[in-house]
Amino acid sequence: MTADLPTIRLRPKSKPQAIRHGFPWVFADELVTDRRTRAIPAGSFAVLEDADRRPLGLVTVNPDSRIIARVMDPDPQAQITRDWIAVRLRRALSMRERLFDAPFYRLIHAEADGLPGTIVDRFGDAAVIQPNAAWAERMVGDIAAALREVTGVSTVILNGQGRARTQEGLNERTEVLSGAVSGPVEVPMNGAIYLADLMQGQKTGLFYDQRPNHAFAQRLARGQRVLDVFSHVGGFGLAALAAGATHATCVDGSAAALELAQGGARAMGAEARLTIRKGDAFEEMEALAAEGAQFDVVICDPPAFAPSKQALEAGLRAYERVAKLAAPLVAPGGYLGLCSCSHAADLTAFRNASARGIGRGGRRMQLLHTGQAGPDHPTLPQLAETGYLKALFFRLDG
Repeated sequence: MTADLPTIRLRPKSKPQAIRHGFPWVFADELVTDRRTRAIPAGSFAVLEDADRRPLGLVTVNPDSRIIARVMDPDPQAQITRDWIAVRLRRALSMRERLFDAPFYRLIHAEADGLPGTIVDRFGDAAVIQPNAAWAERMVGDIAAALREVTGVSTVILNGQGRARTQEGLNERTEVLSGAVSGPVEVPMNGAIYLADLMQGQKTGLFYDQRPNHAFAQRLARGQRVLDVFSHVGGFGLAALAAGATHATCVDGSAAALELAQGGARAMGAEARLTIRKGDAFEEMEALAAEGAQFDVVICDPPAFAPSKQALEAGLRAYERVAKLAAPLVAPGGYLGLCSCSHAADLTAFRNASARGIGRGGRRMQLLHTGQAGPDHPTLPQLAETGYLKALFFRLDG
């Protein structure tokens, strides 16, 4: 196969050691991008060489992306076929089946599971693929077929939305590739029941990454009043109700997401203990403070305020503001959970912003727990972007 593939080469000053040691990306300024390289169709495969013409592996190329090459296989002779994809799916599946007793989890976490730029979330008999790299978009039919073969799912959905696809030059689209979708899917997690909209919901319909942080919050929530801000479909709120919270209030800007939260509470027999508030989260926190409301546990899980290095400063200010507004809503001796899914904001920067905000909110604090994504979201140590989620739990006094 190698003889039929184009060859691309690192610039002389680029360091091939990073690739040899597992870093999976080549940026456009690290590659010799002559006319021949720029003519390679997006999503095609090529052999990557160092400046001395020694092969480094088989890569997929996208001349339209800042990440111009992604390592597919360290073997330059590899053939990227449906069978090759199936091998990686089986490896990923074997770990998830060991970790979870029900088929509801992230099955493929992109580079960390050996399928660059590709996300697969499983919802029982259904799976949602996010092909966020050009090669995955081109081979999505093979990915879907391998997915059905390896897992036995019958329904496969392509969810082609989001910032990552835009950066790859890919259009947005959502499509049922096989099977059928009749409505939201019930997802059991940590004793709660969530409703995931696999077609119209945010991302793939549910955030599995927060599973261990939901579980930690449950330890604080039993017999308590809980506020879940930026709740989506009721992530922390429904988990708290499942753990015996006396009441949960979910705040989100999406009426559709809050309707799903109510549906989940109804399925749990806990609808009477749930209140929803639709509106801008910052404005709703200000309104709750004006009402004199306080809760035993407050958790804020906002979207990525710092999705890139360019947005870092503004993003950290936003996280600080979340903490400042949330802190007064926590009853004395209560608990505040703050989350960030921004890979550009590392743990230290996020923790400092959160602490500043709590202080500006007039509260003193203890940091008692730091959480991350669950094990179905493994990290690739060489790629910081795969370890994006941070969750901080504080006890507040004063």
